[in-house]
Formats: sequence, structure tokens, C-alpha cells
Amino acid sequence: MKVLPWHESQFERLISSRARLPHALLIHGRQGVGKVVFARTLAQTLLCESPTRTGSACEHCPACGWFDSSNHPDFRLIEPGSLAVPEEEGEGDSKGSTQIVIEQIRQLPGFINISSHRGGPKVVLIHPAEALNVHAANALLKNLEEPPAGTFFLLVAHRIHYLLPTIRSRCQQVALPGPEPEAALEWLRAQGMSDPALALAQTGNSPLLAQELAAGGEYWQQRDSFLACIADREFDALAVAEQIRDYPVPDVVSWLQKWTFDLIFEKFLGRIRYNPDYAAAISALAAHIEPLSVLRFHRAMVNLQRVINHPLNPRLLLEQLLLDYAGMLETGARGGKQAI
Repeated sequence: MKVLPWHESQFERLISSRARLPHALLIHGRQGVGKVVFARTLAQTLLCESPTRTGSACEHCPACGWFDSSNHPDFRLIEPGSLAVPEEEGEGDSKGSTQIVIEQIRQLPGFINISSHRGGPKVVLIHPAEALNVHAANALLKNLEEPPAGTFFLLVAHRIHYLLPTIRSRCQQVALPGPEPEAALEWLRAQGMSDPALALAQTGNSPLLAQELAAGGEYWQQRDSFLACIADREFDALAVAEQIRDYPVPDVVSWLQKWTFDLIFEKFLGRIRYNPDYAAAISALAAHIEPLSVLRFHRAMVNLQRVINHPLNPRLLLEQLLLDYAGMLETGARGGKQAI
């Protein structure tokens, strides 16, 4: 396993000081730039029994083989049940959860306080760290304070500000930036994507998320259908809500968030970030919007994304979102008439 090209120099600097590596690292940055790849590569490097001259994992020793097959006895991956592979059982109530729960953290002392199976270090990778609920986060603090020698905690966070300050203070932070756009495009083309520019724009220059989107044909069909509707200033909010009733609500909220961001960007800067394929429609709408109304709607979409995974009544929510969006457009139209 290797880190992505845009993180190679940071990885080399980190493993060059392996003897002074702290017991806890907090690897953070925006989602989809390769943080988990970085953390897993570091974990394999720490567990490798025949490292190369540069200190990286050899990829050939028994330890590397076990790590590649997710079977290394001195490695633990802690993540929400919703991210676990289907074959994994035994998580109890945590299975399918979007949180990391206290029962998962309570298993750590039994892992870190016994002798290493291979006589080397032990590594715990927690991803995403902001998924720790309050009880799990407090339980983790006890493990971070005074871990046994040779124990390493690797925490990966997409939103570092969601973590308890006491957890952040017990870790050395490693900030991983995303690649330059051209580097991301080149990498995606090397992975076999023929036209990655739109997927990269949709994900805010996050190449791993772009790679996931490129494989989702239904995502693009639904997005195009939805954006074509809301690009029309006279659209029928309730009819569109009925049309998209089976669409994933988090996707709809994300599309609205990016769409309104582009409206504001186009209004003030003459640029579009997320939806270049709808540049003409966005430009036409931006000429008539009332900026404060769009900013308020956009902020509501940002806040809604934090709690959108399990809406109580998805259809009612979609109707309300589209009625609010239609009202936002109408406010802009009234403002334009009054200005005239």
C-alpha cells in the first residue's frame, strides 16, 4: 500500500522520524483527499517486519501479508458499523450505526494491555474520529493518556472541529491538503476515468470522492434530472418533490447546497465551482437572485447536512426544501421588479 502522490513528501518526513513518533496522531483534512490511505499505509509501515532502506513497508513479509488481508493480530480498525464490511459481525447495537459507540472503545484495553503477538508495535486506527459519540470519546481519552509502550493511535478526521478539545490536545496533528487540480485530474485519468473534470468539480477537488461518484451512474442521472428542474424559475415545487421522492435526501440537500453556492459565486465573482455543466442556467438565475435570501438558504443546507441521514418524513422534507427554494427565487424576482 502506498500513499497518494500528493502526500508522499509528508509521509517520508513522518517515517524518517519513526523513532520519535508520538503515540497518537490526528490526521485531518477534507474528505476524499486520501487521509485513510495515508493512515493505513502508516499502520502497515509500523507493523512491517522487514522495512525497506527508506523505512517504508516491504509489502512481502508475513506482517504485510496479514495487513493486506485485514488479518493482522496487532492491528485494530475502529469505525462506525455503517462502514464495516458485511462479513464483520459481533458489533451488537453498533452494527449499521453512523457513530462509533462506547462498546467499541471498551474493547481496546483488552487489546493494548496484552503482549504483542509479533513482538512489535500495536496500532489502532479510528476513522472517522468525529463519529465518536460523547461516551465513546470520553472512554477513548483514558486510552490516549497513558498507553502501553509501542502502542500507536492513528485518528483520521474529516472535520477536526467536531472532536473534543481534550482529544485534539493529546494527539500530534498531521494536516493533509488536497492535490492541485491538475494533479488530481492526472491521477484520475491514470485510474481509468475518461472525463474526470465534472466529478472533481462536484466534490470540491476531492479525487477519491470523485472516483466514487464516477462509478455511480444513477447519481448522475438523478442529479441531471433534479438540476434541470430547479434551473427553471417557474418550476412547480410540489411536482418536483413528487418526481424525486425516491432520491436519497442527503444527495438532494448536497445538490441544493452546491447549487446555491454557485449562484452566490456567479453573482459576485463571475465564477462557478461545483456545476460547470450548468453554467448558463446558473448565470441566468444569478442575475435575478436576492443575495441575502440565497445566503440564508445556503447556510440552512450546510446545517441540514449534519443531521440529514435519517429524516423522519423524507417526502415532507423534500417538499419544504423545494418550496423554500421557490420562495427564494420569488424573493429575487420581486426585488428585481421593485428595483426597476
